[in-house]
Amino acid sequence: LENLLPRRDRLARVSHHKAVPWREVPRVMAMIRGAEGMGARALELAVLTASRSGEVRGARWSEIDLEAREWLVPAERMKAGREHRVPLSGAAMAVLDAVIPNAFGPDGLVFPSRTGGRPLSDMTLSAVLRRLGIEGTPHGFRSSFSDWSAETTNYPHEVREMALAHTISNSVERAYRRGDLFGRRRRLMEDWARYCAGETGNREE
Repeated sequence: LENLLPRRDRLARVSHHKAVPWREVPRVMAMIRGAEGMGARALELAVLTASRSGEVRGARWSEIDLEAREWLVPAERMKAGREHRVPLSGAAMAVLDAVIPNAFGPDGLVFPSRTGGRPLSDMTLSAVLRRLGIEGTPHGFRSSFSDWSAETTNYPHEVREMALAHTISNSVERAYRRGDLFGRRRRLMEDWARYCAGETGNREE
């Protein structure tokens, strides 16, 4: 057991990001949409795509195919070290449309800081939440999405996990699932966007 179980000090370092309860997300998203600034727009896209803050803050226009409504995050910016294809819902596209006038060339940052050449800091997104009086963290919205999809939809577990770009721990399952379930993930993210907008009656597979 000593060789199989993680060390106690390693377990002690594990922390959880404070998340907005999924039932509160539509109310909170209305507040974020009403906030001004590049930080608010980056946070809005992070919520809509259930992406990590760093992935959104480092996003460049060259990664985004507006016509196909897809965002391809390169492997070097992904936690698992593998590129990740993200479906962009109609609401996510609206966020991109709003920030396009601020674009610094085709390879520029989607959400540039005020200096233009550097990405926003993680504190910038957190500051949006503090300014609005919202208790939670940018990363915590990934948990909100996970809880919502598990409790209110019939999408399979693997679809939710791929939407979050989680590594599949089961090696046999990994070997048999070569695709990225992109079509089903696109439907899931459209349903999530509708829920974030306060629309009821989530579609279930």
